[in-house]
Amino acid sequence: MFQTFEVTARPEQGPPRLAALRAELENEGLDGFLVPRADAHQGEYVAARDARLAWLTGFTGSAGFCAALREVAGVFVDGRYRTQVKQQVAEAFTPVPWPDIQLAGWLKDTLPQGGRIGFDPWLHTVAEVERWGKALKDSGLEMVRSANLVDRIWTDQPPPPMQPVKAHPIEFAGETADSKISRLAADLRAAGHDAAAITLPDSIMWLLNIRGSDVERNPLAHGFAVLHGDGRVDLYMAAQKLGDLDLGQAVTVHPPETFLDGLRALQGRVRLDKASAPQAVADALEGKWVAGDEPCALPKARKNAAEIEGSAQAHLRDGAAMVELLAWLDAQPADSLTEIAVVTQLEQCRRRDNALQDISFDTIAGTGPNGAIMHYRVTEETDRRLEHGQLLVLDSGGQYLDGTTDITRTIAIGTPGAEECAAFTRVLQGMIAMSRLRWPKGLSGRDIEAIGRMPLWLAGQDFNHGLGHGVGAYLSVHEGPQRLSRVSEVPLEPGMILSNEPGYYREGAFGIRIENLLVAQSSPTLPGGDAEREFLNWRTLTFVPIDRRLIVVEMLTAAERAWIDSYHAEVVEKIGPRLGKTARMWLDAAAAPL
Repeated sequence: MFQTFEVTARPEQGPPRLAALRAELENEGLDGFLVPRADAHQGEYVAARDARLAWLTGFTGSAGFCAALREVAGVFVDGRYRTQVKQQVAEAFTPVPWPDIQLAGWLKDTLPQGGRIGFDPWLHTVAEVERWGKALKDSGLEMVRSANLVDRIWTDQPPPPMQPVKAHPIEFAGETADSKISRLAADLRAAGHDAAAITLPDSIMWLLNIRGSDVERNPLAHGFAVLHGDGRVDLYMAAQKLGDLDLGQAVTVHPPETFLDGLRALQGRVRLDKASAPQAVADALEGKWVAGDEPCALPKARKNAAEIEGSAQAHLRDGAAMVELLAWLDAQPADSLTEIAVVTQLEQCRRRDNALQDISFDTIAGTGPNGAIMHYRVTEETDRRLEHGQLLVLDSGGQYLDGTTDITRTIAIGTPGAEECAAFTRVLQGMIAMSRLRWPKGLSGRDIEAIGRMPLWLAGQDFNHGLGHGVGAYLSVHEGPQRLSRVSEVPLEPGMILSNEPGYYREGAFGIRIENLLVAQSSPTLPGGDAEREFLNWRTLTFVPIDRRLIVVEMLTAAERAWIDSYHAEVVEKIGPRLGKTARMWLDAAAAPL
């Protein structure tokens, strides 16, 4: 179903490719060129054709960019990837801790005499370009719109994906496309906007109740759209993807290469989300665009009853697959398996479900020091044996017709060490604290994220990723705008699905992460509570046991022990009837009261 192109680069391939890029800099009279992990749609996930950063540098993380100058090439990565990048790039590339070090400041230090830095306006958002302009004012540095220089030197670049699009059934969508179009068009009119440009593929999929497969592991189709205030939609997508699919009378299909011409022809005030729209779109609209939120983002994040129920059912089936895997894993002798064997077995367990369309991302199965690489992806070269006394971080998920799952469990192989158990228990305490939280409506992820870090902070420990991300309904496993993050200002609302995944990572030694998915819901007023203030709480969607061998019970409060026992009882109730005899016996033991 999904395209099979894969773009990777061995470290030794990076230097000659960088040299070819620098030759293009010379031809263009540029002092540098930016190579982001992005495509023209500005989603998080890219097709093989758009994996320019991986092709040039070898770095395969889901975020980052390279600033390739004539003498130095900085690879900017955030805290999730600072171990990984050192393993993947050659010495010709210099890892740069980002966002601690910002591009503008780095350029000023590296090119103090100034210079011209090229960028592809399709691959950088309006907000990015605006930030550069402010930060580089009077610096002598100029950011220059350019053709994509990587595309010029990438001689075997994969073709654009052209996978078929299918309708997403109403029993899972919960609302017709016509209804969505009508209410979002009304929102545009109320804001005084005549149209909105939409470039994010998951927004288009959600709005039109369709799904595609242009991007591996994500049911997305590449395209652009314009939503008009009068309830019309112009969809810019290759006709061969759509076939004879009926999108309704409100939707008119155009070739994607005519998108910029369509934008130039628009009249009135056109809404543009500066955080997601490419600069090329703003350039085409010239003075006609006004800044505003992407119209689909929040409505898509607020899951309706059908989407929530579908996600809940998908998690029950996915939980059964996970328990079957864990039972199998515990039955294998220590030192008898490798990471690849675990990944293969887990995918086999999931694929017994006919509703599974694909896994939701490449499974992370890291043992020992590999577990400390937050977004580790096992290869034949890195495959480690599961050794006695080590931990296994297993982060995985499935794309089901009725929902998207994402779960992490950390598993003891043999008898774990005391230090690992203490850190695991602190991570568990943070996960429990967030799961139990009740908070006043109006707070954002930034306001409550520290709750899940507190036990680690008290021990002088922390982790370099957000506490949680939004999750789609048979859409992207990472979905905005909601996040449990210290930078997220989006208020949490009922229906939003987020992950709850604190962790701890000791480079070269071990990693720990525990992750459940939660959905925000209105909380009933408690006896003696403030009846005039609305509160929210979480409903847990994920039901898979937590490894009791790693829990230091003496570190837990009575309330924390009660939460774990209650959670495990619910796992047995919901997942037990879905299991074979052997896995059911394993579950009864694994979920026994503390």
